[in-house]
Amino acid sequence: MTNKKFRDTDMQSIIGWILRAGVLISMSVVFIGGVVYLYRHGQSHADYSKFNGVPDFVHNTSGIFNGIITGRGRAIIQAGIILLIATPIIRVVFSAIGFVLEKDYLYLGITILVLIIILASMLSGHAG
Repeated sequence: MTNKKFRDTDMQSIIGWILRAGVLISMSVVFIGGVVYLYRHGQSHADYSKFNGVPDFVHNTSGIFNGIITGRGRAIIQAGIILLIATPIIRVVFSAIGFVLEKDYLYLGITILVLIIILASMLSGHAG
């Protein structure tokens, strides 16, 4: 019975698939949202003489979820953009898991520091 050890190339392959899947899923969600938006608002004419502001659902995630449930195209597009932004963050999380499996604690510490910086930046509203 052979004992297969976890290799660095295995984790790189998994991370590559996560990145590909994240981009494809987010692109599909944005496309679906665009189709829904054009179906519902394709015949309306844009009035650029006044600024209407940001839609209500953009201010919080519950608004996006409610917009998706009610079939609002812009909310679906926004969800796809959030998925696209979350893809590299998920990659960092899986990198941390890989460093734990490899017992590489220096890079695990660096990865955790990066996650803390991302989390603090998201919670504080300061994007850099």
